[in-house]
Amino acid sequence: MKHLFTLSLALILTTNSFAQITQVVRGTTVDSETQFPITGVKVQVFTNDSTLKLRAISDLDGNFRIENVPVGKHQLVATYMTYDNKTLTIEVTSGKEVIVKVPMQESFVEQKEVVVTARKKGEVLNDMALISAQKFSVSETDRYPGSRSDPARMASNFAGVGGADDSRNDIVVRGNSPLGVVWKVEGIDIPNPSHFAISGSTGGPVSILNNKILANSDFFMSAFPAEYGNSTSGVFDLNLRNGNNNRHEFTGQFGFLGTEFMGEGPMNKESKSSYLAMGRYSTLSLFQAMGVNFGTDAVPVYGDGALKMNWPLKKGGTIALWGIGGKSKISIVISDILENDPDAQELYGEGDRNQYFGTSMAVGGLTFKKPVNEKTFVTATLAHSYEEQHTHHDYILRSPNFADSSINIDSIYHLQDYSYEIMKTSAFFSLKKKVTKTHLIKTGINIDLFTFDMVDSVLQDIFTPGVFVKRWDYQGNAVLVQPFFQWKWRMTENMDFTAGLHSQYFTQGNSLSPAEPRIGWKLRMKNNQAIFAGAGMHSMTQPMYTYFYHKYDSLGNKILHNEDMGFSRSIHTGLGYEKAFKKMLNLKIESYYQSLYDIPVTVEPSSFSLINMGSGFQRFFPDSLENTGTGVNYGVELTLQKYFDKSFFFLISGTLFDSKYTGSDGIQRNTSYNGTYIVNGLAGKEFKLGEKSTISLGVKITMAGGKRYGYVDTAASNALQEIIYRDSLFNERQFQDYFRVDAKIGWKYNAKKVTHEIGLDLVNVTGQQNLLSLAYSPNLFDPSQEPTAEKYQLGFLPIFYYKIDFRPSVRDE
Repeated sequence: MKHLFTLSLALILTTNSFAQITQVVRGTTVDSETQFPITGVKVQVFTNDSTLKLRAISDLDGNFRIENVPVGKHQLVATYMTYDNKTLTIEVTSGKEVIVKVPMQESFVEQKEVVVTARKKGEVLNDMALISAQKFSVSETDRYPGSRSDPARMASNFAGVGGADDSRNDIVVRGNSPLGVVWKVEGIDIPNPSHFAISGSTGGPVSILNNKILANSDFFMSAFPAEYGNSTSGVFDLNLRNGNNNRHEFTGQFGFLGTEFMGEGPMNKESKSSYLAMGRYSTLSLFQAMGVNFGTDAVPVYGDGALKMNWPLKKGGTIALWGIGGKSKISIVISDILENDPDAQELYGEGDRNQYFGTSMAVGGLTFKKPVNEKTFVTATLAHSYEEQHTHHDYILRSPNFADSSINIDSIYHLQDYSYEIMKTSAFFSLKKKVTKTHLIKTGINIDLFTFDMVDSVLQDIFTPGVFVKRWDYQGNAVLVQPFFQWKWRMTENMDFTAGLHSQYFTQGNSLSPAEPRIGWKLRMKNNQAIFAGAGMHSMTQPMYTYFYHKYDSLGNKILHNEDMGFSRSIHTGLGYEKAFKKMLNLKIESYYQSLYDIPVTVEPSSFSLINMGSGFQRFFPDSLENTGTGVNYGVELTLQKYFDKSFFFLISGTLFDSKYTGSDGIQRNTSYNGTYIVNGLAGKEFKLGEKSTISLGVKITMAGGKRYGYVDTAASNALQEIIYRDSLFNERQFQDYFRVDAKIGWKYNAKKVTHEIGLDLVNVTGQQNLLSLAYSPNLFDPSQEPTAEKYQLGFLPIFYYKIDFRPSVRDE
């Protein structure tokens, strides 16, 4: 650590300069609805120095360029006679040019001179979304304490969103299972973008997505527009940014979450084509050698990368080749632990087996975007993805040594293996048409072709080595088709209305949802107030591996007893109010009600429901299921947010909610995610140290209701060697409330052509012990005791990083 700080200081000293540090700000002005370039837009950058005249006019392709902009935070304002003014906050550093896309909305009424107050900061990119939507930026994933540069963890700061497990980034949206979250890139659904991802889940311990490759994106929580499907919970609609097409720039970073390098620049300056490529490899083993305890003695190994090459076409069109991928593995050798210490239980495993686990994920595609004319915009993407999980388990047969209170390992033998592979070819097409300035339509289709290869075998009797039975042995295909149509009507200058239809058909089980209506409405009133409402019908497939788990009949024939499962469905409704105050302060209150139905539950009466699955590191092995379960979520959310425009920001979000379900036994119970409340408070302040450096401080406090659990069935748990809860009392108990304090400290220095940044994210500063779950852990010295051990969330975790942005010292660059 000492040598690292010495190196950082040396780099800073060698790049120091007494001249004022400036940078280039450039970008493109486009119509927000058709993406057609707007010519003649006046773009100005306002700084604290009123004598500076920093302005430009966009050219025939909508491009503008402003030079000699001082480093710091400034306001960029774009004005054009027939469009509403657009204001953006930009952060200028010495290491990278600032490249922005300025979307402008056509004015409702043509005037010779338009003077309109800019819409509030944070408005989502998708102009069809009028309710339950949030825009998030790359800067926010870096700035928010505890976010770890992860879009999912950053989203957990929003009202109505909570985390399920500190060690993972699964998110619970309005009481729904994380299974209902969908990740989209360039219009297509992508596999779970997480390292160590359990099959069927949507999160994991470490995100494969690197925020350095992302542009501003949207997150939807309810009643989302008709173009989004196969989800009953939430949607991340991610945008990949383009590389700098004017000069080469590089970023290097070393930290707890990985050592990485990124490069971007022009491939051909005349055509303005660009590349962006990055790679990262885990450095957790280095921190373990330094004595940092991050929850396990096993060393996670992972690497990931991303690529985007972009070729501009005439009049705002582009062709982009892109890809994202990652690979991870971990070996959890419990047999090396000889002491009977429940605190030594591994974070990713149980105490009676050695586990060797690995995952892979990759997705790549070709995307074409083109404004056909000033009124029409088309998008087409063709992509292919691959995801894989595999494991090998060895069972450890142990006995107590009463002489010295140690544990004897009597034998170790093969317990189970599995390998799940899913390949998917995806196509997306959409056409957006501005019929008039008040009517906008968008229509399109998503098509996914799945190829499955799933194999799983396990000991028939855990105490009888060598006799295995297969639980999965399936190779096959399926197709998911999702057409949609959307319409937006700007009823008046201050009132918008949207309506749409989404349809969904899945060949596996012949599931069909012929018409899912979606509507939204928003009225902007005096004094920067607005009310909004929306509703929608939604459906989703089940985790793919659950369709192909099989049993055997009396003759030994394989029976795929859940291959005909249908969609889970839900109806979302919401109503809200918001008010924008001066100085970038915004208040929002939103209430919601969701009715869930056709949820898979067991045929035989029980408390089981797929509504409770989706978080953690375990798969589930359902009995015969039918789509007869129900659920209900309702609540009210409050958000008070001061956007980070100059040097200070804060966000206070609170949610009161209830989440219930009914299984096949007809009894209504709490879902596993019904904590009843979530409160987040975070704030940050940036202090300027001279003209070239800043220091930033941030803090976050989270409080939430404890996780639900039940009463352990000791006899069944001992028989199956895993925790089994009494069915009739499922989720009747609740752990103590969750409490966590995070802090973040950062320092940034702008030298000539180089920006240095050092940060320290302090997760769970107080070391609060928050209960996560119970684990099966029989007491070998006293078998009469309940065979459980308490598993806790993460303790204190410091996450350090050093980042450097720089560009070559070449005159033409």
